Amino acid sequence: MAAYARGDEGAFQRLFARLAPSVHGYFRRAVKSEAAADDLLQTTFLKLHRARLRWRTGEPVRPWLFGIAARVRADHLRQQITRGLAPGAPEDQPEQVEPGDGPEDAAAGSQRAARVRTALAALPESQRTVLELHRYHGLSFAEIAAALHTTEGGVKLRAFRAYGALRATLADLVEEGAP
Repeated sequence: MAAYARGDEGAFQRLFARLAPSVHGYFRRAVKSEAAADDLLQTTFLKLHRARLRWRTGEPVRPWLFGIAARVRADHLRQQITRGLAPGAPEDQPEQVEPGDGPEDAAAGSQRAARVRTALAALPESQRTVLELHRYHGLSFAEIAAALHTTEGGVKLRAFRAYGALRATLADLVEEGAP
């Protein structure tokens, strides 16, 4: 990032190659179409480009970029609501089935996955964002707090509430010991 901020265009290519897949995955879980996720990814990197001179040398790039991505995603969801569209819930995707699983196991796995996706989509955006950044992208609570310009305690509280809501909504799956 330091090289890119100094004007090295090749550094941008390396930065994009390293970070774009995880940022795209973040958007893919939030919107219904691949094209919308691509657009949000482009918007995020355009905002990174415009803000590159404001990046503080030594600051971790990944949380900073996910902070930008979280604001882009929130703006997109706000625009959908303003237009009267339902916010994009994660698209139903078939669950990965292990070889040797019977059709009943595959159907049960798909139903569990659909219930989890629905429960995630029902969380408030602030809780869902924290949960996704922590669980799917491996950011620490301190990194998430920095990315979202809030306190670490506030991020932990959002995560606690999100996990509690998921446990309550999916209590029967938790009791089964389902993965």
